[in-house]
Amino acid sequence: MSFPDLLILAGGKGTRLRDKLEHGLPKPLVNICGRPLLDYQLCLARSSGIQNVHLMLGYGASYIYDYCGDGSKWGVKVIYHEENEPLGTAGAVLNVLNELPNQFIVMYGDTMLDVDLVSFYQLHESKCADITVFLHPNDHPHDSDLVEVDASNNIVAFHSYPHSKDGYFQNLANASLYVINKSVLNTIRFEGGMLDFCKQVFPSLVDNGHKLYGYNGIEYIKDIGTPERLLAVEQDLNSGKFFKRNLKSAKKAIFLDRDGTINDQTDYVVEIQQMRLLPGVSSAIRAINKSDFLTVVITNQPVIARGDVDENKLRKIHNKMEWLLGQEGAFIDRIYFCPHHPDSGFAGERREYKKTCFCRKPNIGLIEQAIQELNIDLSQSWFIGDSTVDIETAKRAGVKSILLSTGYAGKDNKFVCNADYNFIDLQEAVNFILER
Repeated sequence: MSFPDLLILAGGKGTRLRDKLEHGLPKPLVNICGRPLLDYQLCLARSSGIQNVHLMLGYGASYIYDYCGDGSKWGVKVIYHEENEPLGTAGAVLNVLNELPNQFIVMYGDTMLDVDLVSFYQLHESKCADITVFLHPNDHPHDSDLVEVDASNNIVAFHSYPHSKDGYFQNLANASLYVINKSVLNTIRFEGGMLDFCKQVFPSLVDNGHKLYGYNGIEYIKDIGTPERLLAVEQDLNSGKFFKRNLKSAKKAIFLDRDGTINDQTDYVVEIQQMRLLPGVSSAIRAINKSDFLTVVITNQPVIARGDVDENKLRKIHNKMEWLLGQEGAFIDRIYFCPHHPDSGFAGERREYKKTCFCRKPNIGLIEQAIQELNIDLSQSWFIGDSTVDIETAKRAGVKSILLSTGYAGKDNKFVCNADYNFIDLQEAVNFILER
């Protein structure tokens, strides 16, 4: 497999990091634990098999010329493109489009990342996409550029910051890492000036029917654009968390039931306004996010089989849940749901979902899917829920279980089983796990 070139948008001045940038250095040369950010990016490029790296320069270009040279110390060939005036993320690329290969990866010069670029590119190829965008949930969706995908992860909309105050958005942030087929950019008319990928170019391409695919990643990728975010990245490097998100690393997970564990237990959540977080849930999940555990929701949603909601409405209900969590600095790494129900006889039911399946709890199909996609080590993982169904699921999966006093509080009486531990609520349960 031939691997595409890498483009790094390295023209940023780093105004918010001026106290960290001595002698007028540009943002890509900011020091992170003794090394410039650009050094980490070039090392990643070489370890991924990339041979050609295009550096898109602007402010402080001479410093980057002096530091990178021809790229030989990293084992890559560096090709320079310098803009005379700021053109924006897309403008910088479109300005030199004739000089670029047919496919390339775009990386921003203010992101610290440990991403399997080979897998990222292979997915792009397998989906026959025009552009693939690396997406991830984050702890500040309210001031991030967000992306909306359908059930197949095709991108259907971009929601740029600032966001409307009367809506709930899927917590999938644009992580500023793309695979791009050059041919799709040839459809964009560029006559100079500032042009941004996320705010202008990508929405236009979606509106015109081009295929943009969203790669929902859990690997480490964060921008270092503020002193606070730079400090967080340095802490993650020093603690080893930076490397533990790699796809090759087995990960610990805390599996969470949804209704009665995260949100109020009602008979069925079928309206957006019924989605209300339980007290303390945001701080509990925020604590998981700061640990080495993934946060993975495993939930039965027979409301789809019953015909009470469709997949689009369920997505909107989950959008509200994610948005409310994001407002409190918390996020869920992945949500898995079972839409099936084995019993028939409901008005408006969808017959294609009326069946016995392997994904409906207490079966462990969704957990097995999470293991495959996220590389989870069950021996170090937990399942937290409010019902005997959740505890039986944990038992079948071979993970430690916690029963909460919220929701059903184990009084659903569907299975005769005992949890490994019992706690009042999610906050108490998470505190116990993390203190261990």
